Amino acid sequence: MAIYDIVNLMKYEELGLVNTQEMLRDALARGYAVPGYNFNNLEQLQAILIACLETESPVILQVSNGARKYVGTNILMSMVAGAIKEYRIPVALHLDHGADFQICKDCCDMGFSSVMIDASDKPFDENVEISARVAEYAHARGVSVEAELGALEGIEDEKVGTQTHYTNPADVVRFVEQTGVDSLAISIGTSHGAYKMKSPADTLRFDILEEIADALPHFPLVLHGASSVPENLVAEINKYGGDIKGARGIPVQQLVRARQMNICKINVDSDFRLAFTAGVRRALAEHPEAFDPRVYLSAARDMIKELCKDKNINVMGSAGKI
Repeated sequence: MAIYDIVNLMKYEELGLVNTQEMLRDALARGYAVPGYNFNNLEQLQAILIACLETESPVILQVSNGARKYVGTNILMSMVAGAIKEYRIPVALHLDHGADFQICKDCCDMGFSSVMIDASDKPFDENVEISARVAEYAHARGVSVEAELGALEGIEDEKVGTQTHYTNPADVVRFVEQTGVDSLAISIGTSHGAYKMKSPADTLRFDILEEIADALPHFPLVLHGASSVPENLVAEINKYGGDIKGARGIPVQQLVRARQMNICKINVDSDFRLAFTAGVRRALAEHPEAFDPRVYLSAARDMIKELCKDKNINVMGSAGKI
């Protein structure tokens, strides 16, 4: 049997992964959020796992379909398997924004322990139908499933949202019951990318979140598009030749408030991209003679690691929760 076939028949337990169900139940019971951290390469993966090891935090490693293509499926799974052996903490491997049943199926079959089906751009009944089909297939293999109701604006890898559609609290119970999914991503004013809020006065729709939490009091809710876009990272990038203007993220205090209202998984991607870029730009500016990638990639890794530790402690509240 070819290596490709072996990888694509892998069970996540054999890789040392766990699914997200126990993680999210514990987070919901103890009032913290499990971090959902996206990665695209080895240095990002190392930084996340080292930070979570040092802060004793569980973590959901997230891979978009675009990242899966970029790294290559066999390399990706081998990389994750090796990293888990190196850093022994509870880790789930999660497909972020799976666009259709086939992508979710492929990830279940190749060893992912969790998948997200994002049919939020479809009419309600079609979203239910697709999400339920994914849940049925995934659950037969012990894989947990996240779905989305409502839509976020912004660019997330291969998915482009042109307009925000807030989640209707009246729909959530029916959606969860009819799909059988394990967690639900909702839209309350976050967005993808580094340009999330138009002004510092903007706030998340906590009124919508409160209604949803009341309707689903013991059900895991997920917040996408929740990077804070730290001003120091944007300033660092611009200082060393970048040109990022008007970037604004979700204030930390709003994220903390959200996790105190049943949000028990918070996704972060853009912040790590900013940290990586800031680390590389500064390293090359300070060491113009350097041409060894290990010099500037190590700097980028360290920048992400410190940011990740700060988020576990001050945003997620997940530090010390293993």
